[in-house]
Amino acid sequence: MSNPEKVTEFTNEIEKSLAEQDFSKLSLGNYQGAKESLKNIYLKRVLIKQEEKLSFTYRYKTRDITKNFSFQEALEILRNVIGTDFLTATLQTTSFDLQLDIQKNGKVQLRKKETVLREVPSLEHDKSKKRLIQAAEKPYLHELGITDEQGNVLKNAQDKYRQINHYIELLSGLIREIPKKEQLKVADMGSGKGYLTFGLYDYLHHVLHQQAVVTGVEFRDDLVTLCNSIARKSGFGQLQFEEGTIEGFNTGPIDILIALHACDTATDDAIWKGISSEASLIVVAPCCHKQIRREIEAHKTTNDVQFLTRYGIFLERQAEMVTDGLRALILEYFGYKTKVFEFISDAHTPKNVMIVGIRDTRNKSDEELILKKIKEAKDYFGISYHHLERIAGIER
Repeated sequence: MSNPEKVTEFTNEIEKSLAEQDFSKLSLGNYQGAKESLKNIYLKRVLIKQEEKLSFTYRYKTRDITKNFSFQEALEILRNVIGTDFLTATLQTTSFDLQLDIQKNGKVQLRKKETVLREVPSLEHDKSKKRLIQAAEKPYLHELGITDEQGNVLKNAQDKYRQINHYIELLSGLIREIPKKEQLKVADMGSGKGYLTFGLYDYLHHVLHQQAVVTGVEFRDDLVTLCNSIARKSGFGQLQFEEGTIEGFNTGPIDILIALHACDTATDDAIWKGISSEASLIVVAPCCHKQIRREIEAHKTTNDVQFLTRYGIFLERQAEMVTDGLRALILEYFGYKTKVFEFISDAHTPKNVMIVGIRDTRNKSDEELILKKIKEAKDYFGISYHHLERIAGIER
């Protein structure tokens, strides 16, 4: 084995994920040991007599055998078999996948991939899913047409209810990464009918017991009136909705800025509002990427990928990636640690990209290097400017 340190790094990550309570599951494969017909081992956390253990499912060709071990016993077993009996292993945590692969020539590869933020799996044996936003005794869900008067989710609102919980699950993991404060100030830009805004307020106040002032910004006055009425009826005293555009809204100091499906450069306006306010967390899910696509189409620069961009659908996808890649770089320029990942907003919509910026006050970014990367990307794709770059005043 050419790099045993990577195997040690992998097993250390397993131990760390268990200690930090973000372990999701682990699978071992490519078995080279002496036990006849053993193929894989699959691990998950379980709760047995109020004690957390790791459950090992040994998968043979014709049967499965399950054994439960304490964390300490499990780690000792894993350190003995990973890299010797099993040459591949995949660790899934709430925020990333880590894959270990030992090739025939002994070379060790360790690949880490950030993923959609997952819930920590339930330790209970029953299969019922405990959602962060429960349906019972939630007047706002009834007012929004999600539940009946008894708190049962309506048949035609099941997808929307799952969507609300999916968003809150994503945000819950991100909120844990920002500094704790006595009171948070949250702005949800382009809040629409307020499904997510109400769910986030409920989660912050009644699940995390975190004081938070939450403002939904929406340009349609009828929705603003409706949402403020529902907030009053629900007793949500620190939730308000204001009429206005993302560009024109005066955020003041904020801790969390959210903008989901803001069209084209409205996403840039939202990101800049967050940066200007020194928000600890910026979460956007862009919609439309027309500004950069028009730039690419107008200048038709010769480059190595023009054989792809002669097709409209590929040009559209390229414009999306370039737009969001530049947004991530600009966030990094202003001192944000970035994540870009794919998620599915509900059962009836396609996959989306979510861009996350977490303000990092400990590490200073290499501003000149980032500006150089932005300039090189613009030159390569024939882009004269990026809207976020221009409003941020860093255009070159």
